[in-house]
Amino acid sequence: MIRLAKNWRQDCVSLACIAKEEKISQRYLERLFSKLKKAGLVKAEKGASGGYRLAKDPKRITIFDIIKTLEGKMSPFYCLSEDGKVFCDQQCRCGATKVLIKVQQAINSTLKGITLDELV
Repeated sequence: MIRLAKNWRQDCVSLACIAKEEKISQRYLERLFSKLKKAGLVKAEKGASGGYRLAKDPKRITIFDIIKTLEGKMSPFYCLSEDGKVFCDQQCRCGATKVLIKVQQAINSTLKGITLDELV
């Protein structure tokens, strides 16, 4: 995504190019970009000069958007849902729930506050 943000106003970038530069399997990138495309973060262009480009300005794409798209659930703690609901076998007797909710909110808030443009 950073590579696409660097080329925001220029040509498309092929997955082969990204795979080579980043030393990532092209097959793996294809799976990632399929998710990113479905989420409306990137768009594909066919043809000789085709490839991928960002679907919107990198100032409007947050790191939260990217991670949520690629990873799904945005909760670092298995016992909490994204919105802070507790799913715990201990019936919340561990005493850490309030702290975990604050940590999760801080992480999500931070990731929502960083745009792709800031990483270029």
